[in-house]
Amino acid sequence: MFSISSGNYYLFKSPTDMRKSFDGLCGLVSGRLGKDPRSGDIFIFLNKKRTLAKLLRWEPGGFVLFYKRLERGTFEIPMSKDTGLAQPLEYGQLAMMITGFSLKYAKKRLRF
Repeated sequence: MFSISSGNYYLFKSPTDMRKSFDGLCGLVSGRLGKDPRSGDIFIFLNKKRTLAKLLRWEPGGFVLFYKRLERGTFEIPMSKDTGLAQPLEYGQLAMMITGFSLKYAKKRLRF
């Protein structure tokens, strides 16, 4: 069934044309990121204004595309020192980003 709670998460850092659907987004994943869109990983795309988000994932039987449009405000992108085209995220970071938490003040505590 449709799920994004497990897997690897990659935030595509460049603004994405939200007119792209399955084939266009798969082209970005394979062409620009060099990753296999059928890997089961979740690929996150934002528009230039950061008011729209699309999440692409392969599940057995086909691709699933989640699409969120904010009523107001913008998606906050987690800070990263990664200089690549895709920023790896953890599920908690993705959940906070999608639900609107301020990532600037969120801090993960170390657990031993």
